[in-house]
Amino acid sequence: MKKTVYVFNDGEFKRKDNTVYFETEEGKKYLPVEDLKEIYVFGEVSLNKRFLEFISQKEIILHFFNHHGYYTGSYYPREHLNSGFMILKQAEFYLDAEKRIKLAREFVRGAAQNMLAVLRYYHNRGKDLEKVIEHIKELTLSIDNCCTTEALMAIEGNIRETYYEAFNLIIDKPDFTFSGRSRRPPRDRINALISFGNTILYTAVLSEIYKTHLDPRIGYLHTTNFRRFTLNLDVAEIFKPILVDRLIFSLLGRNMLKSSHFESKLDGILLNETGRKLFLQEWEEKIKTTIKHRELGREVSYRRLIRMELYKLEKHLIGEKEYEPFVSRW
Repeated sequence: MKKTVYVFNDGEFKRKDNTVYFETEEGKKYLPVEDLKEIYVFGEVSLNKRFLEFISQKEIILHFFNHHGYYTGSYYPREHLNSGFMILKQAEFYLDAEKRIKLAREFVRGAAQNMLAVLRYYHNRGKDLEKVIEHIKELTLSIDNCCTTEALMAIEGNIRETYYEAFNLIIDKPDFTFSGRSRRPPRDRINALISFGNTILYTAVLSEIYKTHLDPRIGYLHTTNFRRFTLNLDVAEIFKPILVDRLIFSLLGRNMLKSSHFESKLDGILLNETGRKLFLQEWEEKIKTTIKHRELGREVSYRRLIRMELYKLEKHLIGEKEYEPFVSRW
């Protein structure tokens, strides 16, 4: 299993023969390039062309974040698996309104089903979430009636807004109250966690897309326009409840995250560096966790599940098998 490295310090990436290292005032730290999948850069770093050429050969992706923890972009080595045929198929399914809406509905359906799985998990553990569950089930009945992605996004927004009503009941901590979704900037600590977690998930899905024949610039639920990537946003919708939200509930439930892990910035609330490190440490554990896959009959990690979701999408696009989103069954 290839590793992810998170860099918070300021320094310089350098190449030396067939290896690379990160140099700071404290010294050099060599990076295991053969086992390295991606590098998340949160610090101020410098690098040169020799370094970029080398990590390109090794197919290592760099994801950059600013000092507030916001994603700013990726260094994405030349797409070694991209195929013209698959790009044409992706475009065909995007340009055909009926084919596009069919796929978009499945992303929303998968997201809604996984929200319900999370809610049932906590409902079965004593949280009174029956009203929220019933309301979401009612809203999901409208998915198949949506004939445009705009209408579908509106339903998805209603489902997620209802789902968020359960957060205070699940978390039940005075220091972590949630007053509805706010993004840039997040207005409270829960929003800060959701925003940071979603960003990390988007980049994780982007890294997995790189290992397939798919092009991340062509999505179906999220409109393909002048944005950098949209397909990773589509696929991430399915995994947000079971990866990001469950991790937030777990961190708060185990009292691992405290108010001291946050700071006021940009007229909002953000995780500080200690909080981000703690979140990412637990994220790595979460994404490596394995579950029993019903169809395969063996254990697979959540990271592998994301890749499998992309393979299913490829099969749908080439007409081999209809796409069905992954739905968690705890």
